[in-house]
Amino acid sequence: MYQSPATQPLDLAPLHSIISLPYRLTPGKATGTFLAELGSQRIVATRCAKCGRVEVPAQDVCQCGSDELELVVVPAQGSLSSFTRTPQFTLGLVRLDGVHGDLLHRLVGDTDWKVGQRVAAVWAETPKGDMLDLSGFGPAGGEAYGETQAQPLKASRPPIDSMPTTLKLDYHHARGPYFGRLFDEMQTTGRLLGIRCPSCQSVLLPPRELCDVCFVRTGTWVDVADTGILQAFSIIHLKFVGQTREPPYVYAEIMLDGAATKIIHVLDGVDVDTAPTWLKPGVRVKAVWKSELKGSLSDISHFELCAAPQ
Repeated sequence: MYQSPATQPLDLAPLHSIISLPYRLTPGKATGTFLAELGSQRIVATRCAKCGRVEVPAQDVCQCGSDELELVVVPAQGSLSSFTRTPQFTLGLVRLDGVHGDLLHRLVGDTDWKVGQRVAAVWAETPKGDMLDLSGFGPAGGEAYGETQAQPLKASRPPIDSMPTTLKLDYHHARGPYFGRLFDEMQTTGRLLGIRCPSCQSVLLPPRELCDVCFVRTGTWVDVADTGILQAFSIIHLKFVGQTREPPYVYAEIMLDGAATKIIHVLDGVDVDTAPTWLKPGVRVKAVWKSELKGSLSDISHFELCAAPQ
């Protein structure tokens, strides 16, 4: 048996979630040249004509505010300013010879690293056009090699104008006693619960701690029907990141019976080509539930019309 709303425990497990966002990064001309030249095993910096500061990676504007910058090649060796160990690798701040700031990168090799230690670039065997064309820095010999000062960049590669990147966040989200209770009831009992404001008597769905209008603490849990009225809709034709279905489809604002707030969900079972001519706010809709409930708003597959269009 399921416990009544007033006695249901609220100590719910956190929700495991993943945010994955693919996009293309535009590094700009200076940093794009820095990335391109790593494939030639050259580290490109900028030297300011006004203050003489040399910065790596190459920048479009100097810290002094001047944009009179020259692209230069700096030595692929330097000294270790500081480092930190992670479970996956060791990161170090490397002060390359002739440069006024540190470059953050991986430290390569199982070494007893020390601040002030000489390090040298370790290059990837196969360049791919990104930061890891420079695999990192490893211990250097006692003697410096090659140039020890910045030299003007000659015959440079075309800068990388954009590069595919993915931002991925894997985390556990504490749903809290209000959203957690809603999703728990959806999964275990297949019902929707709102919460009533003791001042204005509005039933809020999704439930929340404070009323949006009265700013007082909400009180009683209330069952909300899975039928309601279409308030507004949009027909989605464009693709975008995060879509759960292929366009075109109808995205709808729905006021469920017994609730004073709207939810947004997909309206299915309508002809998207003719919908603009006959689909209007005010029509009755009902939820279609999935057979396997997991405790989220997506337990409702979609909404459909309660009656065939006239």
